[in-house]
Amino acid sequence: MKLRVFASSVIVAGLLLSGCTTQPEATGSTPSAKVLTEPTAHVKGLIEKFKLENVDYAYVKAAIGNGTRDGAKALLIDARPNPKYLASTIPSSINIPDTQIDKFIGQLDKVAKDKEIIVFCGGWDCEKSPIVAGHLKSKGFMNVKLYQAGEPEWISKNYPEIGLPAVQALFKNNSAVFMDARPYAKYMAGTIPGAVYMSDEEIDKLKGRLPADKATPIVSFCEGYSCAKSHNLAKKLQEFGYQKISVYAGGYPEWKEAGQQTTAGGAKKVETAPAPKKDAFVEGIKLGEDEGTVDGEWYKALIVSDKIPANVAVIDVRTAGEFANGHIKGAINIEAGKMSATEFAAKLPKGKVVIMNCSAGGRSMEAFLKLKDAKVDVSKIFYFDANIKCDKSGKCDIKVNEPLG
Repeated sequence: MKLRVFASSVIVAGLLLSGCTTQPEATGSTPSAKVLTEPTAHVKGLIEKFKLENVDYAYVKAAIGNGTRDGAKALLIDARPNPKYLASTIPSSINIPDTQIDKFIGQLDKVAKDKEIIVFCGGWDCEKSPIVAGHLKSKGFMNVKLYQAGEPEWISKNYPEIGLPAVQALFKNNSAVFMDARPYAKYMAGTIPGAVYMSDEEIDKLKGRLPADKATPIVSFCEGYSCAKSHNLAKKLQEFGYQKISVYAGGYPEWKEAGQQTTAGGAKKVETAPAPKKDAFVEGIKLGEDEGTVDGEWYKALIVSDKIPANVAVIDVRTAGEFANGHIKGAINIEAGKMSATEFAAKLPKGKVVIMNCSAGGRSMEAFLKLKDAKVDVSKIFYFDANIKCDKSGKCDIKVNEPLG
């Protein structure tokens, strides 16, 4: 459902410098001193023509759930041009510009016709959202709504999600503090140069690293579009009073795949013939290279073929909402982030080998480390380090993460 379209960094940089990531943008072709609080006559006519319901900011805030595409309760669609979408959008949104509907609508090929969809654009006088919404209704989508106040109102009240061109511009101009919300081991294995380690679960301990100036632009990122940790960090930064927070939802995987500079190079190792490694197993479970992991490709093959051994308890540590949107067949949902190590350990099945997973590997790694640090016996507790997207039937698209080494 994700379509990556990278516009010119120059265009996006211009949008950033004009304040699009933190301030409501002027919309429409004719500037007006009046701040609109309702649709213009033209837009109202389109809303009535297509029989569209308009929802408010509070409704949209609830609809996006934890901010990820997997965690959102509704599908948000930004109807503005792609460069504007990449510069600043509402978290979890995908982009279907009103002038390029045929090019972008393929993202909805696997979306159920009764899925709740909320379309928005550049504000009360923007016709793009009702045009796209009307088109979706004509294609048989039955639960299409508008957030006509759109991106300008959202940005005035909450943090935006930004795309790769926007992040490249901020990085090039050294105009934001980058914060890596992934677990420390992943941060140390490679990150965006200059990024500060700031796990959402350790922010109280690490808050001394935060900028003194609450107006400092901050970009939070983690392990990609399925990773909630960057959004969790953004919300905590908001609680601390920071005013210019953005989430780079593509995160480190997208940055790395785009060939951008990372810290992963390090000093060159002396090339030596690697000693052959002997596979390690615990009760038939093949272990991975990193501490606490199962062998990713081995476990993926079992999931895909529906042959997970009977002695394995599959534990999904995500939120109940994320779990309900799709999970590995037979998984049990125990949200680790809200529990102490003792509470979490008490809920794990007894007499089984436990293999934990989340959506991108970060939260399951943290759950394992939480148990280990609390001196819980983890000899039969492991985690699956992978990006996982499952539908409600249990069919999963899985990309195994590289070992940290």
